[in-house]
Amino acid sequence: MTTKTKTTKTETFKVNGEDLLKKVKELIHQGNIHSITIEDKKGKPILILPLTVGVVGAVLVPALAAIGALAALLTECNIRVLRDN
Repeated sequence: MTTKTKTTKTETFKVNGEDLLKKVKELIHQGNIHSITIEDKKGKPILILPLTVGVVGAVLVPALAAIGALAALLTECNIRVLRDN
C-alpha cells in the first residue's frame, strides 16, 4: 500500500496597497491555497486568512472587505501564500 504525502510550499508577493485586493482575489481564484497572510513591509502579520477546499464566495465577502480596508491603510505589503504542491 502506498501513501501519498502532501507537500506545501510558501510563496511571497510584494504588492502596493492599491493592488492588494486584486492580488488576493487572483490567488483565491487559482486554488490549492491553505492560507494567505498579509504582512506589513517589516514582515509583521496583519491578517491571516485560512482557506479550505469548501470555502465559497459568500464566506469570503467579510474577509475581502477587511482586505479592502487594509489596502487603504497600507502603502506596501507582502502576501505570503501557503499552497499545495
